[in-house]
Amino acid sequence: MVENLSALIDTVQKNCTIADARHARDMTICTFLLEMREYYRWEMEIPYGARLPKDELGDWLTARENLWDTVEEEAFLPLPVSGGIDPFDADDVNRALVPYGLVYSSGLGHFRKPHFVLAELKRAEVREGVKVYVAGCEYARDLIAPPAAMRDGAIFLRMDAVRRLLWNKFEEWQWKEKDTALGRAFAHYDFERDIERGLDRMAEAESEAMILHEVGEARAEKLLGEDWNSLLGQLNARHAELLARAVRDHLADCLVTLPTLIERESFGSLHFYLANLSGLRRALFPALVQGYDQWLGNHDSARLGHMVDAAASHWLDVAQQLIATFQRDPAHGDANIKALAGGDLANLKL
Repeated sequence: MVENLSALIDTVQKNCTIADARHARDMTICTFLLEMREYYRWEMEIPYGARLPKDELGDWLTARENLWDTVEEEAFLPLPVSGGIDPFDADDVNRALVPYGLVYSSGLGHFRKPHFVLAELKRAEVREGVKVYVAGCEYARDLIAPPAAMRDGAIFLRMDAVRRLLWNKFEEWQWKEKDTALGRAFAHYDFERDIERGLDRMAEAESEAMILHEVGEARAEKLLGEDWNSLLGQLNARHAELLARAVRDHLADCLVTLPTLIERESFGSLHFYLANLSGLRRALFPALVQGYDQWLGNHDSARLGHMVDAAASHWLDVAQQLIATFQRDPAHGDANIKALAGGDLANLKL
């Protein structure tokens, strides 16, 4: 066993609390409250679907914000592994932990928010030369729980976060129109007949789709080079960063995720992908929505696949355009990239 496992869990959780103290209240109030509800459910080990105790939740939220006030200015702690390791050196930490069935992830997410998680390692594999860690039970985590991410050249998939995401989507869907992409996804996994079995099947399928996206991110990174990471690291405007990330997401998905789902006839995952195509990502890619609607009518997967192949070239061109725009005038890079969103980035035609 790992020496001082309890101390390791406490240290990772302390770093998570510091990260939340610095960034959690940057969210909109609606998003903040929804995330805090799910964080409370995780921390108190409350089952999916169980009603949360209103008074206890309110007291916990107040206490948590008071705790954040006391730690916000503290520095992140080194992890008590191999004599002390910087919390952002995930590779070094995992060299010590993986042999004992544990896995650790750290890195910067959207708007440079630090993320940390320590979990049970369910399995490790390699995809296209990229390490993939699949995490199970989570022992320490911060408020935001991305189900999958590329960290330090490795893919980190969180099955607990995947299941929580799917359950929340299912609860949300029960109050909405049934004949939608999301409804088709749940019907594909037969949720109405057996929710638990449907959730298990869907979690396996959607975790694979998320791994495919991260493999696509790795391919996109090779195509775009270090200039892209430099661009993301220097953007300060939230909308400019969201635009850049949406473009790379589309490139990654058109390189790997969508072609693979279509080739494998993973139609449940295809429905779920379209159900989650929203906001800026949806606005930038109307051709995919049109292609999906046509596919529903004619089941012509080959035509949909051809459109996705063409889109991969389109999004690579757009990403390179963003890099060139930023490099021409870094001092005004945020404004120049934001201006492109009102241009013709979504001009891909069927």
